[in-house]
Amino acid sequence: MDYRLFGNTGLRVSAVGLGAWQLNNPLWGGPDEAGSIRLVQAALAGGCNFFDTAPGYGAGASEQLLGQALRGRRQEVVICTKFGHANPHQADFSVAGLRSSLEASLRRLQTDHVDLLLLHSPPGDLLDGARAADIYGELAELQHAGKLRFFGASVDTGRDLRSLALTTASHAAEVLFNAFHQEPRRAFGEAASRGVGLVAKVPLDSGWLSGKYDELSRFDGIRERWSPAVVARRAALVRKLRVLLPPGLPLAQAALGFVLAHREIATVIPGAKTRDQLAANLAAAATPLPPATVAALRALWEKDIADDPLPW
Repeated sequence: MDYRLFGNTGLRVSAVGLGAWQLNNPLWGGPDEAGSIRLVQAALAGGCNFFDTAPGYGAGASEQLLGQALRGRRQEVVICTKFGHANPHQADFSVAGLRSSLEASLRRLQTDHVDLLLLHSPPGDLLDGARAADIYGELAELQHAGKLRFFGASVDTGRDLRSLALTTASHAAEVLFNAFHQEPRRAFGEAASRGVGLVAKVPLDSGWLSGKYDELSRFDGIRERWSPAVVARRAALVRKLRVLLPPGLPLAQAALGFVLAHREIATVIPGAKTRDQLAANLAAAATPLPPATVAALRALWEKDIADDPLPW
């Protein structure tokens, strides 16, 4: 496993972490409670030390299972959780709700602090430190009290990452970044110059870059948002991308390798539902993508996607 510095926090994190949204989450076809605990323990055994969760993942089940699986190993790991979407029907980014949300997360995680606390995909005005001084002031107080080590936000665009890095005291950002969504890369340098550690979320484009979907795929639940035209376009782009890869390299491993080729990224957080998926994800840390392939994937995005972004 490759370990990287997380911004200027002093934390060292595994290049491949574990996105824990699927733990004991039937909405996503995740493993049951016992299987979830085994999956986390297998991640630990494979060198993973970064675990990403949130109160809304499985209505608290993700945090609770991480707490159980990491019992006795807390000092070996970096835990990132979030604030703002504990209730799936109503976001709450109020200063009044922040402390109580964090305290509930700490109870579920069986710890007295989290390493990272992020505003969970907040509205844009909360990424402006001048306009949201109260929320960042509360985060700083919780940091001073030892309830969290560092704070930041989960964002989707370069503009939002730039605002967070330049106007707040944040040292962490989770950013939507993959071979099909490269726009945030334009703000990586500014974030790095401010010492912000970057976590890459949705690295497999919600499954498209794992190779399991094509133009005949049909979706339900949250993935129903993709129209037939979007499905057909993504399938065509996957075919174009495959041609650019070294022979024999699995698509998912290449997609993770592309993200990790950007050294501003400290860790990438693919989910996994099985130990085989987990092992394949972890292997990406040991198989750097050739620079020529990285350049080719950047060129594909510039030519076919940059001016007409794919809807997430």
